Amino acid sequence: MKNLFDKITAEFDAFSKEAVAQIEKGNKAAGTRARKSALEISKLMKDFRKVSVDAAKK
Repeated sequence: MKNLFDKITAEFDAFSKEAVAQIEKGNKAAGTRARKSALEISKLMKDFRKVSVDAAKK
């Protein structure tokens, strides 16, 4: 679970960096990378939910 949390944190940091580049500098490529990170965060959050529910059952 800790490993999954670390992956989520790293992906969110990447998303944040790219989103700021798009918003502040108008960097279109950064927007594409931010959207890709957002999709990955969504997948990781679903995995986290499954692991968290399983851990709560124990």
